[in-house]
Formats: sequence, structure tokens, C-alpha cells
Amino acid sequence: MSQPRILVSNDDGIFSKGIRTLVEELEKLGHVDVVAPNTQQSAVGHALTVAVPLRIERHEHNNKFFGWAVNGTPADCVKLAARQILPYKPDILVSGINHGRNTAISLVYSGTVSGATEGTMLGIPSVAVSLDDFSPEADFSAAAKFAKRIAEQVLERGLPPGVLLNVNVPALAEEEIRGIRVVPQGESYWDDRYDERVDPMERTYYWLHGDYVMVGEESDDHVLNDGFVSITPIHYRLTDEEMLLELRSWDFQDSNSSSSKSLPLDISREG
Repeated sequence: MSQPRILVSNDDGIFSKGIRTLVEELEKLGHVDVVAPNTQQSAVGHALTVAVPLRIERHEHNNKFFGWAVNGTPADCVKLAARQILPYKPDILVSGINHGRNTAISLVYSGTVSGATEGTMLGIPSVAVSLDDFSPEADFSAAAKFAKRIAEQVLERGLPPGVLLNVNVPALAEEEIRGIRVVPQGESYWDDRYDERVDPMERTYYWLHGDYVMVGEESDDHVLNDGFVSITPIHYRLTDEEMLLELRSWDFQDSNSSSSKSLPLDISREG
């Protein structure tokens, strides 16, 4: 059997320590291609670049070709890799390793998760990996080993259409990690606010900050805090099926109109 072809991207940028550590570990598993942003792209969500041209350039690390740097978002990088740069469809995409956790509500904002989501939308089994450590001296080695282990399982078993895996690894030595837990996305959130400040030119600016509020139990945040690797299967399809049925019972008739005709509720039957 030929080596699996692995695409790696991230949102911290192609210069980040997390992506270098991930690539080093995944190269033990198969052939790795890197296509990643040329600048920090954290919290850009699933943004795509449409108003300016995308450009790619070779990036070297330790005097050796490492990958392609793109002046775009994580989603741009994955789409460009799959549609233009690579001559083949990757067997798997691993996005990361992100500097900091991506759990609960943060999944909405995460460029790391959005890179994996784009891969999933393109039919590539995809995994997003994050390390629960924001320090400049963060050690990504344990997270990279778990990423490889999880990638091996995805390559062997596959993933259902539309589903990706969101993985978070505690900031612990490999031997201190208590294991892997498969759990749902949590409901914890940031109670955030903006500080209003004044710069030396006496111009007002705003700086976002806040406190993280833990909610619920037995979710990604909680098991991560307990020293476990969390794995959460997520889907980019956003329809709330229960509310879909409820909404069809609502009366959308205009109460101020003399007409008694209601709007059609199933617009898929129109035209």
C-alpha cells in the first residue's frame, strides 16, 4: 500500500511552531504537503478572500522546502491546495496544531476548525487539532503524537460525509495525559467586553477581553480540564431539525393585509 497523502494547514501561520511539530510527526505516517497562511489568522472563522488576488510563495525551514505560504485565510489555503496547488486529492487533512484550545463557542470563530471544515466540504476526511497552551514556550510534541494516532484511525476507518473531528490536547507531558474522551461540544462561553483606551495621538481605540464562563458538564472543556484529550465530531450543516418542524406550524400571514392568503411554508415546492 502506498503512503497516505496528508495535507496540513493551520491558522497560526506557516512560521508557527505548532505546524512544524505536527509535520515532523505526520511525516512518519505518510507524504505531507503544507499549504498555510503567511501571517497569523486566528479567529478569522470561515472567511474566504474574494476582493483581492491570492498569491503563493515557497517557504523554507532549515534550508529545506517546507510548504506553500498563502496571503489568505485557512479556508483559502485548503481550497487553493485542493483545487489548484496539489495534483491529487489528499487522503486526509490535519489542521493545526493551534496555539490554544478550540472548544465550545470558540469553534464558531476558529480558523483552525474552519480549515478542517473546508476540507470536509471538499470531501477530504479532516481533523482539527489544538493544544491548550497559549505560552510562547508551549510544547507541541504530545499533541503531535495524538494527532498522528487519530489520523491513523481516520485513514483506516474514514469519516461520514460532512463530519470532521475537533481535537483538543491538554498542556501536559505525554505520560501525564489521562487518555482520550469522545464528548460533545460544550456550551461554555466568553463573557467579553471592550476596554476603551486612548493612544498617544489621543485617538480612541477598543481592546477585546473577558472571562471564560464554564457551563454544563462532560463536554470538551471539562474533560480537557481533567487532563484528557477531547475528540468531538462536528458537522458544518447548521439546520436545527427540531425547530425546522416547529417553524412549519407558524402562521406567517400578514395580519395587516386584507388578503387571507398565507405564504407557502415549503419554498422548495415553489418554481
